[in-house]
Amino acid sequence: MTWQTTPLVLLGLVLVGGFAWYERRRPPARVVALVAALAALAVVGRLAFAAIPNVKPTTDIVLFAGYALGAVPGFVVGAVTALASNVFLGHGPWTAWQMVAWGAVGMGGALLALLARGKEIGRLALAAACAVASLAFGAFMDLYQLSQAARQDLDGYLAVAGTSLPYNIAHAAGSVAFCLLIGPAFLRALRRYRRRFEVSWAAPQHPPASVAGTAATVLAMLAFAVSLTAAAPTVADASPSSRAVGYLERVQGRDGGFGGDRGQSSNQLFTGWSALGLASAGRNPREVARKGGRTITAYLRREGAPRDTGALERTILVLRAAGLAPRRFGGRDLVAGLAGRRRPDGSWARNVAHTAFGILALRSAGESRASVGPSVRWLVGVQNPDGGFGFVPSAQSDVDDTGAALQALAAGGGSAPARGRAVAYLRRMQNGDGGFGQSRGRSSNAQSTAWAVQGLVAAGVRPESVGRNPLRYLVRLQRRDGHVAYSRTSDQTPVWVTAQALTALRRQPFPLTAVPLTRRPTTPPKPKRDGRAPAVPDRERPGRRPAPEARRERSPAPRSAPSAPPAPVRPERTSVETATTGGEERTSISAAFVAFGVAGALLVVALLRRGRRRRRG
Repeated sequence: MTWQTTPLVLLGLVLVGGFAWYERRRPPARVVALVAALAALAVVGRLAFAAIPNVKPTTDIVLFAGYALGAVPGFVVGAVTALASNVFLGHGPWTAWQMVAWGAVGMGGALLALLARGKEIGRLALAAACAVASLAFGAFMDLYQLSQAARQDLDGYLAVAGTSLPYNIAHAAGSVAFCLLIGPAFLRALRRYRRRFEVSWAAPQHPPASVAGTAATVLAMLAFAVSLTAAAPTVADASPSSRAVGYLERVQGRDGGFGGDRGQSSNQLFTGWSALGLASAGRNPREVARKGGRTITAYLRREGAPRDTGALERTILVLRAAGLAPRRFGGRDLVAGLAGRRRPDGSWARNVAHTAFGILALRSAGESRASVGPSVRWLVGVQNPDGGFGFVPSAQSDVDDTGAALQALAAGGGSAPARGRAVAYLRRMQNGDGGFGQSRGRSSNAQSTAWAVQGLVAAGVRPESVGRNPLRYLVRLQRRDGHVAYSRTSDQTPVWVTAQALTALRRQPFPLTAVPLTRRPTTPPKPKRDGRAPAVPDRERPGRRPAPEARRERSPAPRSAPSAPPAPVRPERTSVETATTGGEERTSISAAFVAFGVAGALLVVALLRRGRRRRRG
């Protein structure tokens, strides 16, 4: 081994380890696409300024990539940039050195983000970081020059460094100029992409310490006490799940469907999830409707049979929860349509999520475990070594798909070891705040937490036993109007998020059982000539008689339904709701006394402070 070959071997090992690290993480498609786009942009930036020695934005782009995406993507962006750009500028032994150097710059960007602790770095500080990265890149490349020299010692390195100093200074100056020009805007765009358009809420201002501020606080407490007295029945019954139900009922459209947020147009995706969330809380989709509007099932019937596999599976689950027959819905057999889409290997489109929900949908429609056995075996076969499941086979494990797969394994009779490995994966993925992120290292969000809770409950595991209570995390995300926010800093698609969080708060895994109707006909309908019981009509509009063609499409009530009209269903609160709401069970009188007591205490404190100030004066 010589001075020329030894560094190349070591650099090759570093590159192999870096790319293996990247592949082992199994990044999702959107991250792979962004890494490729950033590498291409860095290559173009290097070629565009090739005429100016060492003045180019390449180092800045690689640093920004590591800052926004993390150490592994940053390393890959830097290494691929050197490899691809040298196709045009010329390959040689220096290529491996440049790949490692720019890869290290990307990792340095990730370190910079760690030191920033989530705060946005100023323009000058970011430019200084780019200058340091450029000088470090030059110092590392000086080692390559040293390996080609006749002597490899400190004097030789100082001689090489002195010769390349003007070029390294030009590199740093160019990086600073590009950073001052485009750095903060470029970095904000990358961070917005990773946060998926998350928004940050400003911290509330502290109340003034003056007597006037204290008096305003006292008045506010008095007003709050009066409002507690006036609205006592509402507060007493307002558990987190009931508040979420109230929010969903208020945002329902008159067409019976749901949009992503209040006032948005309805679609099948948000309507299906809202129906499942409400059904988990004891609201039958056949009875949920705004005043003068249509029901959820009426909306689904008007939309017709879904064409998308996911929508078809979701509709079957909703119909089962509503007590309707998916084999006779809108003149079509949805169960046969779903079974016809299954591949010979038992999967649906070799997609973990579709296969998991296919199992759940067929089981909800009454199919035996033997009929879904091939799908369960396919699901177990694509389980990752860490116990989790990805979106497709061999993809990086994530909490969402693992929670869905765990519910399918429980419903379809999957092996106990496979379920145990999935539960162990979810335990490892829990964050310190009690919630779950979509994958390792991601911040917690409500939907991933709901998936994890449903999977744990389906496997017979109490959510509170995995660490910090994930249900408390969901309750902390609930807003005043009852909806559940996506995360601490984001409030996207509140209808969808609230519906999924509601199933977790109710500890209801899929598939849901049929929800009894609260209103039934007062007189029993006449039997048909063949002796079978007639179909129970679904309510199209409250107070109106269904259309004739809609009556023909009604499905018979489940055989297990009681013949006598049951009492209205009022879901009981779960233990976590009772524990987290605490004071919500107090009467209006005690709540008012507490509020008046606090207000009186604040008033006394204000008067004492005012008296002290007068004595000092």
